[in-house]
Amino acid sequence: MRVLVIGCNGQLGSVLVDLLAARPADVVKGVDLPAVDITAPASVHEVFTQFAPDVVINCAAWTAVDAAEEREGDALKVNGDGPRVLAEACKATGAWLVQISTDYVFAGDASTPYPEDAIPDPKTAYGRTKLAGEVAVQQVLPEAHYLVRTAWLYGLQGTNFVKTMLTLEAERDSVSVVEDQRGQPTYARDLAEQLLLLLDARPPAGTFHATNAGATTWFEFTRAIFESIGADPQRVLATDSASFVRPAPRPAYSVLAQDKWQLVGLTPMRDWRAALTAAFADGITAP
Repeated sequence: MRVLVIGCNGQLGSVLVDLLAARPADVVKGVDLPAVDITAPASVHEVFTQFAPDVVINCAAWTAVDAAEEREGDALKVNGDGPRVLAEACKATGAWLVQISTDYVFAGDASTPYPEDAIPDPKTAYGRTKLAGEVAVQQVLPEAHYLVRTAWLYGLQGTNFVKTMLTLEAERDSVSVVEDQRGQPTYARDLAEQLLLLLDARPPAGTFHATNAGATTWFEFTRAIFESIGADPQRVLATDSASFVRPAPRPAYSVLAQDKWQLVGLTPMRDWRAALTAAFADGITAP
């Protein structure tokens, strides 16, 4: 299998490249800016011509949630137009496309986990642009795509919540974290491994939710991070979203159901606490 990973320098893309490179039966090529611009058909065409992928995994995205509120057009170009360009290139060459999406496509006001077929209702510019990417992929590649939504992603590369909390633990006597937002912390390596299971099984095209199992709040997650390094979890203080007003409102409830995995004969991802333990064993540290 020839796999093209776009956005190979990020949290997820970097792990995917490493895992695929270790599989003798696969050939992997990782690309990122400036080597490829997914919003430019000529740039994408050049990469496809050079590599001829069987599968493309798109990890590239505009992820600056707050900045998207003021620059929605720019975010839409990356998150909406980019996936369409990739989908059209895949259609022309017979490749499959794995499009990584987000819990932000939902309103975030539910009280039970969002199933894969829940009707999207994004409340932020970021969510709207990511939904545009989903729709583009579904329209262009109805039988040759996987939409994979994830949430609260962290990993060894880049900047993320776990690394930020490790920095704050070292700098402050206490840290205030919201306890009125609930979701699923997801370790990038676990997500990458799940994507490879999906590609190996190759079920019919469709949408999957890929997060670590269970659910927690940012407050509880931070206490677990502190516990993981032997710090006193009582130094983590609870607060609410009203204390951290941002341009883009954060979903109060971001829990995604995992039922689709069992329907296609695959095991859902492990519990978020086990994944966090693994992340520290793998060497996650403050930036």
